[in-house]
Amino acid sequence: MKFHDRTDAGKRLAARLTALGLADPVVLALPRGGVPVAAEIARALAAPLDLVIVRKLGAPGQPELAVGALVDGDPPDVVLNADVVQACELSDAALARLVARESLELARRRRAFGRALPVSVTGRTAILVDDGAATDASMKAAIRALKRRSPRQIVVAIPVAPRETAAELAAQADRLVCLEQPAQFLALGFHYRHFPQLTDEEVIATLRPLEAPAAPDGAR
Repeated sequence: MKFHDRTDAGKRLAARLTALGLADPVVLALPRGGVPVAAEIARALAAPLDLVIVRKLGAPGQPELAVGALVDGDPPDVVLNADVVQACELSDAALARLVARESLELARRRRAFGRALPVSVTGRTAILVDDGAATDASMKAAIRALKRRSPRQIVVAIPVAPRETAAELAAQADRLVCLEQPAQFLALGFHYRHFPQLTDEEVIATLRPLEAPAAPDGAR
């Protein structure tokens, strides 16, 4: 299956999710690519749409090596890779500096997208959406962070992923909806006919008609 574009993928996912009868859903997109996919799901389910912004915590001197991730919230959630932290011999002070730096970037990005504090998922069905997954460390970090926020359940909704990645996500979330799990997964864009890079302005324009007010308790 090839999707025409992210909107087409979102409509196909929305049809599958609508049939599940999910209770009190809130749709959470990983920007930028997940936003147009999630917008179609939010419309179909008449659910609020918000973002889950994830920032990698790169090891000092080795920024490509992830010691963990920071997931925005109020306050943000820190998700650590304990083995990497130990191998890098990072002190609490060094970790605190990494978190402080990326916290500023998280706040900047949320403001850039014109969003207030994240919508609460407490007691609700949190539907995590992206335009696909390869190894997708960001989605895994988001799942781990959302589990701390007491949702009713976490549903991962993606158009396409390698079988191994899909199996890992299914094991971590309460439910996985993945339309395609090809035996040979190439670049994500190969599975779309039209797969442009998105700008912040395009994300904002997609979000604007689906504005969701932040709950009084923020992310909690």
